[in-house]
Amino acid sequence: MVSSVLADLLAASMRRLIVNGDDFGYTRGVNAGILRAFQYGILTSTTLMAMGDAFDDAIRLARENPRLGVGCHLVLVAERAVAPRESIPTLADRDGRLPGSLRTLVGRLALGRIRQADIERELRAQISRITAAGIRPTHVDTHKHTHLYPRVMAAVARVAAEFGIRAARNPYEDLRTLLGKNGENGTKQGGRGRSLTALAAGMGRAGFLRRARASGLRTPDHFCGFAWTGDLTAERLVRWLDRLPEGTTELMCHPGHNDEELARKATRLKRERERELAALTAPEVRQAVERRGIRLAHFGEMAEAHV
Repeated sequence: MVSSVLADLLAASMRRLIVNGDDFGYTRGVNAGILRAFQYGILTSTTLMAMGDAFDDAIRLARENPRLGVGCHLVLVAERAVAPRESIPTLADRDGRLPGSLRTLVGRLALGRIRQADIERELRAQISRITAAGIRPTHVDTHKHTHLYPRVMAAVARVAAEFGIRAARNPYEDLRTLLGKNGENGTKQGGRGRSLTALAAGMGRAGFLRRARASGLRTPDHFCGFAWTGDLTAERLVRWLDRLPEGTTELMCHPGHNDEELARKATRLKRERERELAALTAPEVRQAVERRGIRLAHFGEMAEAHV
């Protein structure tokens, strides 16, 4: 008990940064961008989409780069389900597609039209596909932050425990970033709207953290990246790193290459992924990490340090 408390105190007295690239497996260009940000930049971690078109390519890259932390990017909207459609009839449509938008998913959850068992069955299928490919997930997060919602969080926690996964994203953004101190708030690509959304969602932070602890899931102390999605720059990163708080912080990002495969995808993040990749690999960003004595880590290291 004493050693555990001491470990927590020591961890809190240092600045540890997890830089997680979402959407691993989405396209080969996204995979290549994530890998480049890992090899030549500050990225340390990624989360894999079990239904991604470039899933096999992502598995190959993960095997070739064992120091890259790989978690599960659990998806409940806008993609095809992994579980058979007949096993999740309240979640997937006749073609095996998940709800088309976050609004649709949340509305159906609020009306009680999606069974909890169907959510868990789909999440279980996604993690099973990833582990069957030889990946030991470091953590879980969710596409569109759907685990902000209590029913989804309950399903995520239950299924993660079944697979021995002990860490998850804390999706509540750092208030200082959202308020735009020193002009750091996102102002393009709907950044202000995302900031207001995250501020409103932040009302549930305490409840989320209680549920995570009760489920045995560890989370970083701080989170950043939602308001900056599509508008991450090296200048903004350097300013933010110079005042990174003590404890463990996750920076969510979406690096990638904007190739023909990505151009065909129904996503707003295309050229923006190139911009994020450039920011993550900028020499001045690496210098800021070293200047501040920030330790780069991934979720697996965070979880193991508190066993």
